[in-house]
Amino acid sequence: MFDSSILLLFFGSSVVLGLAPGPDNLFVLTQSALHGRLAGLFVTVGLCTGLIVHTTIVAVGVAALFQNSAIAFTALKIAGAGYLIYLAYRAFRATAQHNGAGRQGLPPFRLYVRGIIMNITNPKVSIFFLAFLPQFADPARGNLVVQIFVLGLVFIVATVLVFGSISLLAGTLGQWLSKSGIALRVLNALAGIVFIGLAVRLIAETR
Repeated sequence: MFDSSILLLFFGSSVVLGLAPGPDNLFVLTQSALHGRLAGLFVTVGLCTGLIVHTTIVAVGVAALFQNSAIAFTALKIAGAGYLIYLAYRAFRATAQHNGAGRQGLPPFRLYVRGIIMNITNPKVSIFFLAFLPQFADPARGNLVVQIFVLGLVFIVATVLVFGSISLLAGTLGQWLSKSGIALRVLNALAGIVFIGLAVRLIAETR
């Protein structure tokens, strides 16, 4: 269905896009630094689950709704921004309550859900997929829906590799910093600031 050269080009492009600073990799970085490497990996799996949703949306054409409907686009991004502000509140609250006992652990499922919500409440991801994936699909190669799902899977593999690496690096740094109560409070405060910044950025986004 796909030539290896096309898949390699798409995979390379996906890796570069994953490395570019954005809401998702910043989210993985902050969660890994705060809660550990495993936490970052669970968030990454959640984000990739969200990518499956976006891939499906593009494959069935629903992404066009967010591109053409101001109401749908605005409602989804407000929901996403609200969730980010809630996470910022939790981070600042943890900063105020921290007693120097080390990094706070969160249940894996909660981290996984955080990743899903973070990803699916960003309508720009669906619109990006709508613009990006079809560039590598060709009706002459067969069913377009199947091609979109294959490309989405390749993008997810690239995301796991990039975000997984970020999780390991940030988690290792966070483990070292967690030995200091002051450093951990600073990490929580920085995470809160990042969440607020991401919320503002999401609200400011236009179609």
